[in-house]
Amino acid sequence: MQTHIETIQKEFEEDFKNCFSSATLESLKIKYLGKKGPIQDLMKGLKEASGEDRPKLGKSINDLKVSIEAKLTELGRSLIAREEQQKLLAEKIDETLPGKKRFQGRKHPVNGTLDEIINILIAMGFTVEQGPDIDTDYYNFEVLNFPPEHPARDMQDTFYINKEVLLRTHTSNIQARVMESQKPPIRIIAPGKCFRNEAVTSRSHVFFHQVEAVYIDKNVSFSDLMGTLTDFMQKLFYKDIKVRFWPNYFPFVEPGLQVDIHCLNCKGSGCTLCKHTGWLEVAGAGMIHPEVLKNGGIDPEEYSGFAWGLGIERLVMLKNGIKDIRLFTENDIRFLNQFSAI
Repeated sequence: MQTHIETIQKEFEEDFKNCFSSATLESLKIKYLGKKGPIQDLMKGLKEASGEDRPKLGKSINDLKVSIEAKLTELGRSLIAREEQQKLLAEKIDETLPGKKRFQGRKHPVNGTLDEIINILIAMGFTVEQGPDIDTDYYNFEVLNFPPEHPARDMQDTFYINKEVLLRTHTSNIQARVMESQKPPIRIIAPGKCFRNEAVTSRSHVFFHQVEAVYIDKNVSFSDLMGTLTDFMQKLFYKDIKVRFWPNYFPFVEPGLQVDIHCLNCKGSGCTLCKHTGWLEVAGAGMIHPEVLKNGGIDPEEYSGFAWGLGIERLVMLKNGIKDIRLFTENDIRFLNQFSAI
């Protein structure tokens, strides 16, 4: 066995002299130190040696293994250093090449329009309030005059986390919180994300943005609501845009109305975006229901107010002639690059 040990030592020395790359080095490790290598065979063969020779042979085998490991480790360090140096030399910078263009970041078209809307409404005297995306059934529905089992809840398909907690379906969930913490006059807006379990089409999505506006004071009238909305729309679209109001039902307002504007995509002639009507719904609005005021701790005999909610994606579509709401969430750089000015 001692002769076999010396033979393996000589074979390794010969192979070691011809090792000039990391790949060859790895092959040597496998050949001599691997599970099927000669060192392992020697260790297995120890059991056949006599008791007197076994300690001496074991030491020789271990010395051979340690020697091979040390040489391979040292060679590995030098090979890695040499190969890294060669790689650096090969990657030498060519100063004559043109520089890479750095593209400037920009706001997403929805965020840009949302900021524009917030600025307009702040200039009109509103302040900004924030609320949770995940909320209780009480603040999202019950306090807004959606009693349990009320059929009006079917108007908004909801993502429930459990029986009492859900993803908010509108930013109206902030109304009661503001009423509970502030005394009239109240003039606030509540921008944010909303979630509804709807079929994704060119006109609707499960995820969208909304701005809720609330004004509560003494003697707030229906004409205040219509005048504020019309003034806002004209400021947003920079023109005397046609606005249409017509009755609609929402549990948290009485009376309620739907707000439509003349379709800018087809200029009223009819297209797929406006369902060939020439008009596009952009907001739901109305005078705040007395029960909602009571739930917020405000006396409806003394105060009145209005509220309205705007869908931001639909406004961006109108302003820019976009025909599919799904484009906002696809992150297609070709689409987003068109809104550098927003």
